[in-house]
Amino acid sequence: MSEEFSIQINGKRLRVPSGVSVAAAIFLSGQTAFRTSVTGEPRAALCGMGICFECRVTIDGSRNCRSCQMAVRDGMVIETL
Repeated sequence: MSEEFSIQINGKRLRVPSGVSVAAAIFLSGQTAFRTSVTGEPRAALCGMGICFECRVTIDGSRNCRSCQMAVRDGMVIETL
């Protein structure tokens, strides 16, 4: 059985399998928008390999992290939008 981590996304606690990306964890939480564009349009992970930069979120206080390029860690705090 896979290990699970406890993380927080926008103040909501969530248990996710170890080894998943932060982007996958956000989708698992039921959220589909990660941020908004400068014109207010919702944005989310698109390419899944770090090229498009649409998946940027704040992780443990560090802004503009590419969520598709980071694996979840136990206790991680993620903020979107």
